[in-house]
Amino acid sequence: MSSTARPARSGAFDMGAAVTRSLLGWGVVAGPFYLVVGLTLALTRKGFDFSTHPLSVLMLGESGWMQTGNLGLSGLMVLAAGVGLARAGARGAGVAVAIFGVSMVASAVFPPDPIGGFPAGAPETTTPSLSSLLHLAFGGVGFVSLTVAAFLLGGWLSRQGERGAAAVSRTAGAVVLVGFLGGVVLGPSGMVLLWLAVVAGFAWLLVASLRVYRAVPHPDGVRGTVTA
Repeated sequence: MSSTARPARSGAFDMGAAVTRSLLGWGVVAGPFYLVVGLTLALTRKGFDFSTHPLSVLMLGESGWMQTGNLGLSGLMVLAAGVGLARAGARGAGVAVAIFGVSMVASAVFPPDPIGGFPAGAPETTTPSLSSLLHLAFGGVGFVSLTVAAFLLGGWLSRQGERGAAAVSRTAGAVVLVGFLGGVVLGPSGMVLLWLAVVAGFAWLLVASLRVYRAVPHPDGVRGTVTA
C-alpha cells in the first residue's frame, strides 16, 4: 500500500476531491446514526435489556424492520466511507472498511434468533437457525475487517510520520477484535465487551474519516496534497 503526494489543483473545481470528501463524510455520520437510532429503538422496545441483548435482536418482532433498516443504511454509509478512504490513498484500510460495510448489509438480510426472552413471547431456540448462523458469520467478517482496517490505517499514518496516531489506530483495532471475540465466547455475560467493540469501532471510523479527509485537497482549489 504505497502512497505518493501530488499537488491539489488551484483555481479550478476538483470534482474528484469533492467526491472523495463527500464519501469520507459518511464515515463520520455512520456510527452516530447507527447508535442513536439503535439506542432509541432499544429504549422504546419493551423487554430489551442492555446487559444481555445486542442491538441486532431489535430486528425481531413487530417493529424489527426499523433496526433492519438501521443496520442496512448504516452499512451503506460505511461502504461509502471505505470507498472514500481508498480514493484518498489509504487503499488497504478502505477495502477493509468497505468489507465491513458489506457485512453489515448482509447481516441486515439475515436476522438472529430470539435471545434471552426477547422479543417477548418468542420461543427460545436450542439449535441456531441458518439465518442466525449467517448473521453471526457476517458479523464476524465485519469485525475482523474493521480490525484489519485499523491496523492498515496505522501503517498508513506511520508512513505519514504520525506514529502516535498510528499507535492509537492499532490499539482501537485490538479493542474491536478482543471485544467482539469476548462477547461471542461469553455470550450474554460478555455483552459489555460486544458493546465496547461496536462503540470503539465506530469511534475509530469517525476519527479515521476525519483524519483522511484532511489529506484531501479542498475542491475549490485550496492548495494542499493528497496521497494516492
